[in-house]
Amino acid sequence: MQSYQAYPQTAPSDPVSLPSGGGGGGSFSSMTLRHYWHVLLERRWLVILVLMMAIAGSVGYVVKAPRIFQAGARLQIDPETETQVNLREGYGGISRIDQDYLQTQYKNLLSRSLLERVVKAERLDQDSRYSREMDVVQALAEDITIAPIRMTRLVEVKVDHTDPRKAKEITDRLANEFIEQNKIRKTGRMMSTLQVLRAQANQMERDVTELEDAVQAYRERNNFVSLDANMNPVAQSLSQVQMRYADAKAAAEIGQSQITELEAHTAAGKPAETFPSIAHDAQVIAIQTKMSDLRTDLAGYLKRYGENHPNIVVVRSRLAEAQKELNQRIQETTDTLRKSAELQQVQLANLKESLDYWESEYQKWNKAKTQYDVLQRKADASRALFNMVLSRLNEAEVMQRDTAQNIYVVDPAAIPVEFVWPNIPLVLVGGILAGLLVGVGLALFVNYLDDSIKSQDDVELHLQMPFLGYVPSVKSAKEVERYLQCHLHPQSNASESVRSIRAAVALGDHGEKLRVLTVTSTVPSEGKSVIAANLAIAMAQTGFRTLLVDADMRRPRLHKAFQMHTPVGLPTYLHGKTDQMDEVVSATEVPNLDLVCSNGGASQSTELVASRRMVQFLDEARKRYDRVILDTPPVSAVSDPLVVSSLADGCVFVSKFNKVRREHARKSLQRLQDAGVHICGVLLNDIDFEGRDSYYYSYYFYQNRYYSSYRARPDQIGAVKSA
Repeated sequence: MQSYQAYPQTAPSDPVSLPSGGGGGGSFSSMTLRHYWHVLLERRWLVILVLMMAIAGSVGYVVKAPRIFQAGARLQIDPETETQVNLREGYGGISRIDQDYLQTQYKNLLSRSLLERVVKAERLDQDSRYSREMDVVQALAEDITIAPIRMTRLVEVKVDHTDPRKAKEITDRLANEFIEQNKIRKTGRMMSTLQVLRAQANQMERDVTELEDAVQAYRERNNFVSLDANMNPVAQSLSQVQMRYADAKAAAEIGQSQITELEAHTAAGKPAETFPSIAHDAQVIAIQTKMSDLRTDLAGYLKRYGENHPNIVVVRSRLAEAQKELNQRIQETTDTLRKSAELQQVQLANLKESLDYWESEYQKWNKAKTQYDVLQRKADASRALFNMVLSRLNEAEVMQRDTAQNIYVVDPAAIPVEFVWPNIPLVLVGGILAGLLVGVGLALFVNYLDDSIKSQDDVELHLQMPFLGYVPSVKSAKEVERYLQCHLHPQSNASESVRSIRAAVALGDHGEKLRVLTVTSTVPSEGKSVIAANLAIAMAQTGFRTLLVDADMRRPRLHKAFQMHTPVGLPTYLHGKTDQMDEVVSATEVPNLDLVCSNGGASQSTELVASRRMVQFLDEARKRYDRVILDTPPVSAVSDPLVVSSLADGCVFVSKFNKVRREHARKSLQRLQDAGVHICGVLLNDIDFEGRDSYYYSYYFYQNRYYSSYRARPDQIGAVKSA
């Protein structure tokens, strides 16, 4: 009898290496750019629909949106000399222009008080653009744009309006009112500032004189060489002693820690020579190396000689001497560590006394310096404030005589010619991009929700089952063409795929023992009967005597496909109406293939397949045939496939592409496994490689075409190549 592993045909492409399809919610490793491209191709009409809607919305907005004109004026804001006293600013500048000042002026351009003056002057409450607004000032603020020019003191003031002339008038009015407001504020501030500064300057001059006299008197009362920390010998000596003490303390702690760890090491019963400080000793390492060599020699001598052999006695003697030398060296190293730790403790105690002395001296010096610093800081602060007030007073007097403005118009507004909004290219491009993003996102989201079985990844990752292969759809309305594809069209893609599945089953786990196979699926109309028929034909084509059994007694189909109309079938045998298997077996036009049809009995099909007659039928089939293929009903429909598959050697599970949800298929497979069925694997059926599913499996399709042309008959090679 032949074995499955003797098949000359092997799969044209390893099922594991087939390109990944697109299943929603797949593993992260399969989420490649190719995968996303396939998803978008599958959902392309959804993306196109969303894109068209976005484009239509953009065009509608462009047509109906009012035309907005923008007028702009350019202002220059120069440094303003601030003369207002603020003692909390310390030693800061008096009248410097900085980023904070510019930002303040930008905000003032949008202040409510300024905008109210513009609204009143231009009568904007009667303007058609603002007359229906509840808050005219807020509406005007939304139409104003303040755009500073980077790295300059220039700022552009822009105003939007549906009337270009009105936009220019509002812009000019805003700039002029802002300059006038700044002038009024500046003049009033100068007068009040001068009065305050003069009074403060007189008072601070008296305070400075009193504090400097107090500092001079303190120096005369205290006799110190220097009160400067950088020139004080007490602080320098203390710093040196502190560094020496810190080093000595660290060394003493390390030495004491080594002694403590050594005692704990030996107390734990560990050999002293394994302690790091001892183990790293050069002499200890040399002695241990010597002992290791002696032990090696001793082991060699013991294998060849007796215990009293002179060589063994000499080696043992040398080993004892080495051990004694090792113990002596360990003791010497330990004593050295202890003496070093004791010496470090003595040095630490001496440095502690010196440290205490210099700390006491430093505290005396520091107490005197603290009082001196307090007096000096007061004098310095008072003089700094006095100088600042004098400087501000001088600047304020200069500013009082200088009436020039620091803000002026560089470029007045002009009447705009072209509208700035809607920006037709921007709106259209934005609509297209938004439509594409929304469409792509919606397509990916729909694909994420789609958890149907589509690929090898879905089978292996989600169903946790071996993957047998892909079977393309047979585009033929005739049942005979589909059921006998491997016989009528042996060079077709579907036939090659079935042969690949045959090889995958044979080369799988326990392939040589799989003589009786059942074919089932999750739900009806997944093509399990077509797969069963073609798989039986493929096995028969290898020379095996094969029996195809229609075990789907509720909806039998195989007798129509093979054009047989015999009233005798599997139910006849199971009812006991005949004991001769030959009466229910019919020969087919396929060499080496026989067929057992089903002629009814759906009302009690479960009882029939679970009877002893079914076991006798399968036993007799095993004796007569090399391979037996049973077409069974779907698992989710009835319990027949569970019973039949438990009597068979294995089960081939068929899943139609993009039809069955992963969870539904997983539960069906779980039912089979709970019944003790050996599942050979799962195959994906009815894939349109040339049509709707081509973007998933184009690589596989063209590869099959290549192999099909390679196996074609000589008279067909030219036709295949031309195709």
